[in-house]
Amino acid sequence: MTALKKALDRGLAAVCVVLFAALVLDVSWQVFARQVLGSPSGWSEELAKYLFIWLGLFAAALVFGERGHVAMDVVVRRLPRRAQVVLAIAVQLAILTFTGLALLWGGFLVSQLAWNQNLTGLPITVGPLYLALPISGALIAFYTLFHLVQILTGAERPVEDTDLELV
Repeated sequence: MTALKKALDRGLAAVCVVLFAALVLDVSWQVFARQVLGSPSGWSEELAKYLFIWLGLFAAALVFGERGHVAMDVVVRRLPRRAQVVLAIAVQLAILTFTGLALLWGGFLVSQLAWNQNLTGLPITVGPLYLALPISGALIAFYTLFHLVQILTGAERPVEDTDLELV
């Protein structure tokens, strides 16, 4: 499972880099077309919106896989180790529930509803663009299960160490 996570991390990081580069190129073209050519590009704004959404969702999944999101763990750090483990498991299960309901199930439904809806600025339909929700949901669900197993087996601490100390 660790080897799969590492491969997924590398692939997801590469996808995020490509999406970011495409977003920069798209927005650069949009500014050039508007300011230099005097003719704003309608499709580039639409594309930038969806590139930004995909980048945000995939980058959030990548950061989640690294346990890099902001956490308010001041109180949790003061609890006994057993309570930290129980709380970490509860948090992972809550995340898995939210991911399953909102991103996987909800994302699939909204994608299905908009599958044939046309975009005005791009020659594609909206449905495939909404697949970013269930795809990122599947990634987050995998990372959640990975962290859950790691915490249960003791391979991962329930609360991550930080370099910051409370004064």
